[in-house]
Amino acid sequence: MPEPIVTFNEESLKTDLRELVRSTVEEMLNGLLDEEADDLVGAERYERTAGREAYRAGHYERRLTTTSGEVTIRMPKLKGMRFTTAAIERYRRRETSVEEAMIEMYLAGVSTRRIEDVSEILWGSSVSASTVSNLNEKAFASVEEWRSRPLDRAYPYVYVDGICLKRSWGGSYENVAVVVAIGVNDDGCI
Repeated sequence: MPEPIVTFNEESLKTDLRELVRSTVEEMLNGLLDEEADDLVGAERYERTAGREAYRAGHYERRLTTTSGEVTIRMPKLKGMRFTTAAIERYRRRETSVEEAMIEMYLAGVSTRRIEDVSEILWGSSVSASTVSNLNEKAFASVEEWRSRPLDRAYPYVYVDGICLKRSWGGSYENVAVVVAIGVNDDGCI
């Protein structure tokens, strides 16, 4: 049988594609930030106009962990006004979907040490155990708020079903009952 003429290294191709996506995301975010700075200032970079409201004063670099990997964003600094952006929340270090994935891993029973390792592999930056714990405290607070909310009217019909699962709950790994209750009001609406 003849030798194949064309061969390719699949791992190298994956690495190159991953880097291409990461660099594209980085360029897009930096372009968005520059456009927002131009809109706030009222003039493009190096443009002299009478209607100018502020001046550019360089930029500072920040890291942001996205699902495409860790990117370096260049946050514009302005003289005469404060730069605020709609693209990236202030003090945000990770994309929301990355935080949600970490919370989901923890709730599925993955240890915090393992989450550190997985985040390093998936997104190129590890997170500390305290970060994972802080994210989960926020999630548990939201769940507790929902669980203890007052029911503002009477529900004539309530359907209840449940299942017992082994999950991480409140910081320990134990059996947890998942109960689903659906209430139907007088009009027949859920």
